[in-house]
Amino acid sequence: MKMLTLVFILSCFVGSRLRQEDFPPRIVEHPSDVIVSKGEPTTLNCKAEGRPTPTIEWYKDGERVETDKDDPRSHRMLLPSGSLFFLRIVHGRRSKPDEGSYVCVARNYLGEAVSRNASLEVACK
Repeated sequence: MKMLTLVFILSCFVGSRLRQEDFPPRIVEHPSDVIVSKGEPTTLNCKAEGRPTPTIEWYKDGERVETDKDDPRSHRMLLPSGSLFFLRIVHGRRSKPDEGSYVCVARNYLGEAVSRNASLEVACK
């Protein structure tokens, strides 16, 4: 019984040492402002580090951005790097769903990191 307890304590200690190598997310590449023509593709870059690898979500004007992971028909794709790719910029007289202020948020179990704001503006033709 004492040997079993010692093995359990040692396994907990080793497990906790491995977890000490984990670290919270940090943004290593922030998105930049972009001006793009209606219907053209563009990318808002975002890269984050962390252990475990953080998940990335994008927010536009405070609202979560839906991507192809949420809806396969979406014109927005979350790239493996964490960047947000627009197949085409959608912009109309009454509806301007892509124009706005964007941030990316990187999360893991140790916390989250928020990027600087980046504006996406649609150029007039």
